[in-house]
Amino acid sequence: MLTVVLGLSGALVYGFADFLGGLASRRVRAVTVAAVAAAVGIVPLLLGLVLVGGAFTPAAVLWGAVGGASGGVGVLLLYRALAIGPMSVLSPLTAVFAAVVPVLVAVARGTALSALAVAALVVAVVAVVLVAAVRDSSGARVTLGGVVTAAVAGCGFGGIVLAYDMTPSDSGVAPLIAARVLQALLLGVAAVVSGLVARTRTASGDPDADNGERVRHGSVALLLTVLACGVLDALANVFIQAGLHASDDPTTLPVISVLDALYPIGTVVLAGVVLRERLTAVQWTGIVLAVAASVGLALS
Repeated sequence: MLTVVLGLSGALVYGFADFLGGLASRRVRAVTVAAVAAAVGIVPLLLGLVLVGGAFTPAAVLWGAVGGASGGVGVLLLYRALAIGPMSVLSPLTAVFAAVVPVLVAVARGTALSALAVAALVVAVVAVVLVAAVRDSSGARVTLGGVVTAAVAGCGFGGIVLAYDMTPSDSGVAPLIAARVLQALLLGVAAVVSGLVARTRTASGDPDADNGERVRHGSVALLLTVLACGVLDALANVFIQAGLHASDDPTTLPVISVLDALYPIGTVVLAGVVLRERLTAVQWTGIVLAVAASVGLALS
């Protein structure tokens, strides 16, 4: 039960962070928002280090770094996928791969799942697809490159869960700090490169160039949004790692990975509250299925 609660909490908080990151990305380049949020997330983790401690053992640092690199690559590939293909298709595809890859790894390791658990996991994956389904009026076409990029991005996100699962259970927040530092560095480099490329295109008179910097008014609100995004994203990682080590049950990994992929619920719910965006019937169906799947996982 505790594993399910922590997994759902992590997913919701992830979704809240993504919503805030999306808001900020309307005014500043998305990769810049991601880089700053990743750096900001180091601060609450350091505070957690003081409060609950952490052991920077070789295993904790190694697997934390693997998780950070995996997440950083996942973010960059997701941005690339959404830039070349329809969000309505590629975003759910990414979430599905993020959910399924750790499950397949767990099964390959010999983890046996009950019939109820299998049914609940399948329902949860369907829920991920339905909740992540968004309207897309861009007219972009699905291409093999876009599909492959989105799939690999999902594998990167699934790699975060796999890496955290490998961290020592007594390492505290140490792996999360290692992950966040490396992720901030990777995204920071990507943000700098992206900015230089955009400026070069602008200077050359490229009419399609977008410098991504539209910060003229409301800078304080924008800053607070990015700060909150970074803090919530770090908190979500805490929930996920805690959920992975909350039980010695071998089914914990697949349960957490699928629940973690339900993060679009947090995004669409907050969009409904803050932006008054209406959830579609498909998304409501996905939320209902997610609740049913969570109950099933708790009982399995």
